[in-house]
Amino acid sequence: MNRRTLVLAISALLLAAFAAAAFFYQGATPPPQKQAAPTPQGSSALVRFHSPVFGPAKAPVTIVEFFDPSCEACRAFYPIVKKILAENPSDVRLVVRYVLFHQGSEEVARMLEASRKQELFPQVLEAVLVAQPSWHDDPKVAKAWEAAASVGLDVEKARADMNSPEVDAVLKTDMQDVQTVGVRGTPTFFVNGRPLDEFGPEPLRELVSSEIAKARN
Repeated sequence: MNRRTLVLAISALLLAAFAAAAFFYQGATPPPQKQAAPTPQGSSALVRFHSPVFGPAKAPVTIVEFFDPSCEACRAFYPIVKKILAENPSDVRLVVRYVLFHQGSEEVARMLEASRKQELFPQVLEAVLVAQPSWHDDPKVAKAWEAAASVGLDVEKARADMNSPEVDAVLKTDMQDVQTVGVRGTPTFFVNGRPLDEFGPEPLRELVSSEIAKARN
């Protein structure tokens, strides 16, 4: 099955709001390739203390997603990963790492970091992903800002916070780790340090289930 067919199959399972993004995925994002297992140095670069986290800190299974906010496939995978977390509330956590491969990605990543100061990261993340087709090719990502404002983000404050030295450091570290780990496309997933070798929702679910089973034994 080629990548366009796979992403179309994924999108058929998602909310209607996500369907359009998946259709255009193949030509818009550097394709995820088979990921080598990280070296010891690469393993330390998977999780950073500054990264956004969903789920319990002591969950036995950690999904690390190298995520580009302007990537259509990341948008298509969002509800899938969200469902995996909902199905395993005590066993799985998600760590989000930023990848800045697309036009507009850095500004939206900075917006997302600023939204954390307002305790609105999940709401803003979901809003900008739903709105992604309307801002994907806009370097000023105006519709992303509108979407964020619609869920309560104080845009003026966020614009002031987004260029802070702290946000600069987060993005610099994440892109350094992208190089260290060898991420070449998005989304790229690791589960307890193990790379997702076969791209797709079912391989991701199977890898997560395998790690949960190990943790329970």
